Amino acid sequence: LHHFPVEPTPDTLSFYVVYMCANIKPRSVASYLTGICNKLEPYFPGVSANRKSILVARSLSGCMKRYGTPIQRKLPLARQHILSTINDLPPNASHDSLLFAAMLTTGFMALLRLGEMSLPDNVAIRDLRKCSRRSTVTWFDDGYGFDLPYHKADRFFEGNKIRIIRRGDFNPAPVFRRYIVSRDKISRLNPFLWVTAKNEIPTRTWFMKRLRRLEPDEQFAGQSMRAGGATAMAEDGCAP
Repeated sequence: LHHFPVEPTPDTLSFYVVYMCANIKPRSVASYLTGICNKLEPYFPGVSANRKSILVARSLSGCMKRYGTPIQRKLPLARQHILSTINDLPPNASHDSLLFAAMLTTGFMALLRLGEMSLPDNVAIRDLRKCSRRSTVTWFDDGYGFDLPYHKADRFFEGNKIRIIRRGDFNPAPVFRRYIVSRDKISRLNPFLWVTAKNEIPTRTWFMKRLRRLEPDEQFAGQSMRAGGATAMAEDGCAP
């Protein structure tokens, strides 16, 4: 159509960058370009070198400056959000209330993503292998722990051992223990750790509906637990 050569030269890659950046975010274009070069490598061995050429690099840099937009991050949850959730639990709290409080506390203290404790709303991309199991829960004198099978940053599927301990005056273990007692009464035969009153693994929507009751501001979301926990650790003087 444009009479460009079939081989991906620095010129054609640069044209691609400029054209795409005018339509989508430049950060996405950089990822697309890397994927394209990976697919073309067997047919055009020099494509990676052309991708790293000064022309392509400067084209992408210029488009980032011209079309770039600030990264939108959700606000971090504060300790007060966690404490108010725990303190508002009545002695006869419902199972789902205990589940939400335990998930919120655990995500905040262990810097977990919401996706590491719940299922996606899209059934097609759900993977039960990522769900933690009740049998991996371990109790310590100063807290509790469980196994995280694997997550999106775990390239070798090794999993992680999560351990949540008391930090200062804040002890997360009691609310988790209350949840476990309730969970074992309702779902003794269910192998997974996080289970709703309907004997189902909570979904993202399930969690977000309850988070909105706690904090209606849409600037708070699932990643706010991880961000808030990291902020609290920095305030406590923890090393990076």
